[in-house]
Amino acid sequence: MSTFLSKLGRLAFRQRHVFLLLWVALLTLAGVGALSAPAPTNSSFAIPGTEAQRAFDLLDERVPEAHADGASARVVFEAPEGGAIANPETRAAIERTIAELADSSPEVAVVADPFTAGTVSDDGRIAFASVTYDAPAMDLSDETRDALESTVEDARQDGLTVEVGGDALQSVPEVAATEVIGVAVAAVVLVVTFGSLVAAGLPLLTALIGVGVGVGGITALAGVLDLGSDTTTLAMMIGLAVGIDYALFIVSRYRSELRDGADREAAAGRAVGTAGSAVVFAGLTVVIALVGLAVVNIPILTKMGLAAAATVVIAVLIALTLIPALLGYAGDRVRPRAARGPMASARGAGADRGADGGAGANEGADGGRPALGVRWARLVLRRPVTVLLAAVVGLGVIALPATSMELGLPDDGTKSTDTTERRAYDLVSEGFGPGLNGPLLTVVDTGDAADPQAVADRVAATVDGLPGVATVTPATLNEAGDTALITVVPAAEPGSTETEDLVHAIRDAGGEIPDAEVLVTGGTAMNIDVSEKLDDALVPYLTLVVGLAFLLLTVVFRSLLVPLKAALGFLLSVLAALGAVVAVFQWGWLAGLIGLDQTTPIVSMMPLILVGVVFGLAMDYEVFLVTRMREALLHGEEPRQAVVTGFRDGARVVTAAAVIMIAVFAGFVGTSDPMIKMIGFGLAIAVLFDAFVVRMALVPAVLALLGRAAWWLPGWLDRLLPRVDVEGSALAGADPAGSAPEPEAAPGAAASPAGDGRLPVER
Repeated sequence: MSTFLSKLGRLAFRQRHVFLLLWVALLTLAGVGALSAPAPTNSSFAIPGTEAQRAFDLLDERVPEAHADGASARVVFEAPEGGAIANPETRAAIERTIAELADSSPEVAVVADPFTAGTVSDDGRIAFASVTYDAPAMDLSDETRDALESTVEDARQDGLTVEVGGDALQSVPEVAATEVIGVAVAAVVLVVTFGSLVAAGLPLLTALIGVGVGVGGITALAGVLDLGSDTTTLAMMIGLAVGIDYALFIVSRYRSELRDGADREAAAGRAVGTAGSAVVFAGLTVVIALVGLAVVNIPILTKMGLAAAATVVIAVLIALTLIPALLGYAGDRVRPRAARGPMASARGAGADRGADGGAGANEGADGGRPALGVRWARLVLRRPVTVLLAAVVGLGVIALPATSMELGLPDDGTKSTDTTERRAYDLVSEGFGPGLNGPLLTVVDTGDAADPQAVADRVAATVDGLPGVATVTPATLNEAGDTALITVVPAAEPGSTETEDLVHAIRDAGGEIPDAEVLVTGGTAMNIDVSEKLDDALVPYLTLVVGLAFLLLTVVFRSLLVPLKAALGFLLSVLAALGAVVAVFQWGWLAGLIGLDQTTPIVSMMPLILVGVVFGLAMDYEVFLVTRMREALLHGEEPRQAVVTGFRDGARVVTAAAVIMIAVFAGFVGTSDPMIKMIGFGLAIAVLFDAFVVRMALVPAVLALLGRAAWWLPGWLDRLLPRVDVEGSALAGADPAGSAPEPEAAPGAAASPAGDGRLPVER
């Protein structure tokens, strides 16, 4: 692989005009497609295999006039201070609003008048009108949403307090200023890391091009493939992070090759052949993790994973082709100013070594104090047991809150108090009780019952006797007489455990009534089913992703214990990240620092997305850092010295990459969407734990304790596994310019032939 990638890097370097024009053309094509496509909306939310979805499908078939899958809006009115809804002027204003709502759009199916539907509170201060549309929320036109908002604003001019809840006003989350700040932080980190504006600008430029191509393509195909706004946001988040990191790895290796005396084309080839190989396998782990989301069998999650995986593939391709092409344009400007040119001073060369963490960094610039990465590695090697115990115990304590994690999906009650949806939710809770914010739609399939109405009435009576029920509406049969609808209002709020218990109780009770199949659906029941489905899928998903990545890393590192250590360390960092998310979002610790108005259950999809994304990104660090260690071992170094060499060459770059990822992910914490806020926080804290605790502390500690045994691989397995040469051993004598001499074996070891991938073995 390294030989092929090296040739690709050289080709891109020589034919830089062609490769640059190709990517510019792809970016232009994606941009034109995105601009000509409708704006992204919220994807349809079908959950195959759940009872709530079966009930929706049954209603669509037998009671289409109910518009079960149509968007809805709840327009809530509050009388002026000291007044009442029934006052003539207030009632007249409400009735005018109801009439305007009915005529506001051809997509309006039904508007329920609160005075005829009985939706006026007992104290006469609050009332609400239910608006049902004949199109799903994602298909509502902008004109319909604008008409709803305009009608509500007119009612407010009449002196009423009017708020709107429901999914009819769902909108695409806006890009927050903090996301831009995240990119700015990445730019500062790159400048500090490289000491060159040109070198710092390359990763940012290529990452933005990759995100532009990926997100532009997703936006262009959003309508055709039913891709929602969350899909675009996740792809942007991951595309920025991995795009910057992959380019950072290759640019850093390119500068290292220049410092060691290679000419520019040879340096580009070797950088792509070595660091590029690590990028390919790191990208594969991310893709495996994201594509693996398909095992959950939730279409929206599968699409999010596939779209984000496509963005990662684009980032890898850009790193392998566009980066070497741009390096051809950059010339010597990718190096610090003091190190440029053939007459660079020794001081300047030392600055270059310090910036890249190269060979000279082992003892520091100009032979002075060793680089920080080297000093840290030596510290860990002196106290491996202490470091190991401190890291494991620390992450374990942080992970403890994850044991009380409660899963759910966001509703109007989790939104900011500044939103009209949240104010409508609170008014309904105040006037009618919290359960009315999440009514349960009970569907009774009477089938061939002799008396369908009697069967439906029996179901209603049985449900009315269950604990946790506030009210039950009479059963209503459809025209064919084979399906009945019963609305059940819980006593507790939609996201509570009491409401979840009630859903299960209704389903259990319905199973005991002959001649009837009882199904419970509605937004609340759907959220409960989704949460349970995602919870059940977490262990199989982890098994699949970790198992496949373990096999991949076994091929890369020719070891069993190194991949095992990588997987276990990742699991520890993810559990700690979930614990931190629970502490902040569910318990409310330090919630004000991230603009969280109130505690909320953990979004059901978040743990799976966290596992998928962080696993792939954590393997980036693992592959880049440990590959340099294995390269040193192949060149004859002892295991402990190889750890130091790996940190000497990779610690600075991995640290910069982690800080950049944290900045990018943390930027999404500023969004108003609770799901994106939670995912951004979870990803940022997980990268913090994985990069700075697991990879920088646990990895060297474990490798120090295991010694040469860490790299053990049974002979029969060694013969079966393909050889991929991620370290670039085959390039040792392949480059006519700039190639390093073949290293000597360490004392007491016999070096294997270059390129065979086997480590030195003790005599």
